[in-house]
Amino acid sequence: MSKRKREISGRLLILLCDLGAITLSMLIAVLATEKYIPFVSYTWRLPVWYLANVAVALFFLEVFRLYRIVFDSIGLFDTLKLVAASLCIFSVGLSYSIPLDFGVYKQFYFVLTFFFLALTVRYSKRIYVMVKYSITKSSKGKIRAMIIGAGNAGTAIIREIQTSDKIAYNPVCVIDDDETKIGKRISSVKIIGTTAEIAKYAEKYAIDEILIAIPSATKSDVKRIYEICKKTKCKVKTLPGIYQIVNGDASVAALREVRITDLLGREQIQVNLDEIMGYIEGEVVLVTGGGGSIGSELCRQIATHNPKQLIILDIYENNAYDIEQELKRKYPSLNLLALIASIRDKGKMEDVFTKYRPGIVFNAAAHKHVPLMETSPNEAVKNNVFGTLNVARCADKHGVKTFVQISTDKAVNPTNIMGATKRICEMIVQTIGRNSKNTKFVAVRFGNVLGSNGSVIPLFEKQIAEGGPVTVTHKDIIRYFMTIPEAVSLVLQAGAYASGGQIFVLDMGEPVKIYDLAYNLIKLSGFEPNVDIEIKCTGLRPGEKLYEERLMDEEGMQTTPNGLINIANPISLDEQFLWSKLAELYSAAYEETDRMKNLVSELVTTYKPQN
Repeated sequence: MSKRKREISGRLLILLCDLGAITLSMLIAVLATEKYIPFVSYTWRLPVWYLANVAVALFFLEVFRLYRIVFDSIGLFDTLKLVAASLCIFSVGLSYSIPLDFGVYKQFYFVLTFFFLALTVRYSKRIYVMVKYSITKSSKGKIRAMIIGAGNAGTAIIREIQTSDKIAYNPVCVIDDDETKIGKRISSVKIIGTTAEIAKYAEKYAIDEILIAIPSATKSDVKRIYEICKKTKCKVKTLPGIYQIVNGDASVAALREVRITDLLGREQIQVNLDEIMGYIEGEVVLVTGGGGSIGSELCRQIATHNPKQLIILDIYENNAYDIEQELKRKYPSLNLLALIASIRDKGKMEDVFTKYRPGIVFNAAAHKHVPLMETSPNEAVKNNVFGTLNVARCADKHGVKTFVQISTDKAVNPTNIMGATKRICEMIVQTIGRNSKNTKFVAVRFGNVLGSNGSVIPLFEKQIAEGGPVTVTHKDIIRYFMTIPEAVSLVLQAGAYASGGQIFVLDMGEPVKIYDLAYNLIKLSGFEPNVDIEIKCTGLRPGEKLYEERLMDEEGMQTTPNGLINIANPISLDEQFLWSKLAELYSAAYEETDRMKNLVSELVTTYKPQN
């Protein structure tokens, strides 16, 4: 049967049910207000009263669209519409029931009875399913679930579970921090306690899975609840966000595993890119390292804001190819160019700037793996320091409007070669920017990026998939974390705020223990840490610090209108000393590793080379 035919058949069925309800309501009204069956005394008036009520009732039911209700989702608003329709039926009915000697009482009884019968018809499917669930429900083979949250989302999930025979959950109990709700029930499921008692009740009721149904919960709330849930052996799922309620999507299907990003303990930085991306429109934009984690996301965001041309430059052809093909599919009208080149190649960089004349440059190309750069320090210097120097000098020479350097919190008081090279990059950008007549040079400093190439998360996930152990260098090591979208929004915002020479720093909240990150990821994967999968501490690697810093003491801090993005004050540099040491460093990078490290330590005094 076609959808249209099913819809017509459904309406006709409801119409027939309403006609039956009108007939039965009329009989009940007459019997309730007379001492005997008085049909004979009404003669012709009874059919007239009946037909009038039929016409008026059906008219108002249609006016209030009560034949367009989806029975699966009928709720309070539909019930209120039926109340309104019934009041109209009663008001109009008085105009003919009194002249026909049926009086106010009979009309009142008729409308009251009809209201309940019509309501029953419209709730019939729900009633049927609930009765069926009560009679046939069996917890055998079903997941015993604890619902966290007795609000709209929790209620919607419980009702969906109870009204579907295809969902393998058995809602056992509800937890809510509103103590006034404790002891009450949601569709027969009792609210038994607060979140502080999750572990106790999970054990008492033999819970298999905990469902966090609080879309409005902040990241800190989710983290707090998850920390309690960790004391149980239960799997944990959550609703993604408050939009699930707004869209009416608070359902079992919307539940997902708790993710590491849920446990950062802070809300993600939200930047309205449409308000700040005007400087991109109509410009030739060059993204070096455009195939990497940050570079590729930059390209995605830039592609949506009408650049004159987007140039992806990367030494690794596979990454450049992937993002090029993705953007070609999504934005067929985008003027896109992918170039395979190294920023270390001074002549190639000069050729690129001369030929394509970029107006905005995002320099994301870098070697960033701390342990690898400790074993290949010359490559860190060649690529990070002199690659950046090549791109920055070309940008200045060719009058680029804005140059944004991607930096890292490892550049603050660095103890490893990678961090030291990134600090020198900041010094180069600030120095060239201080003397540039046409180009605004800025750097953007942020912490570890979740999900990026080289992030601990992909490594941990691989180790978990292999059965462990998950390796952490030190139990007390901490790091600042952010997501790729946060990092990219900061970079793009820096381009909008740029006035020259600044270093932008994101307020990344509280740092996270890497050990806790590993522990939580093992739990989220359905295993017991140090039981199913071992967490092994391997010792700090050369150049690795227990904690990272966002600022050097002498930099200070300025705020921006964003509130969560700050500006480090530029540090005074001896420019002649910087350029002379860089000239020495260039030669040493291609010759003597030990001499090169010593020169780096002269430029960045906190770096102490381990020869």
